[in-house]
Amino acid sequence: MAAYARALRQMPSIIADNGGYNSAELVTQLRAKHAAGHSTYGLDMYNGTIADMTTLGVTESYKSKYQVLMSASEAAEMILRVDDIIKCAPRQREQGY
Repeated sequence: MAAYARALRQMPSIIADNGGYNSAELVTQLRAKHAAGHSTYGLDMYNGTIADMTTLGVTESYKSKYQVLMSASEAAEMILRVDDIIKCAPRQREQGY
């Protein structure tokens, strides 16, 4: 779970890096805003700052976000299950088969 949470927290940093902005500064500002209770703040990639996404008109559908996170979780779970199956020792077969 901790690794999954870290991966989600890295998204703003990756987005800022890909946009050519200083990700350390932007993510620090964004975390400060979120800690202060401003949960609608996000990265404004046009200006290289943080801004209130509601005033910029950026909205996300809860259902689509939920489905994306559920699909990613299910995919990760399937990969872990396959990995466990591969790690298991092969079963002993009876003579003659």
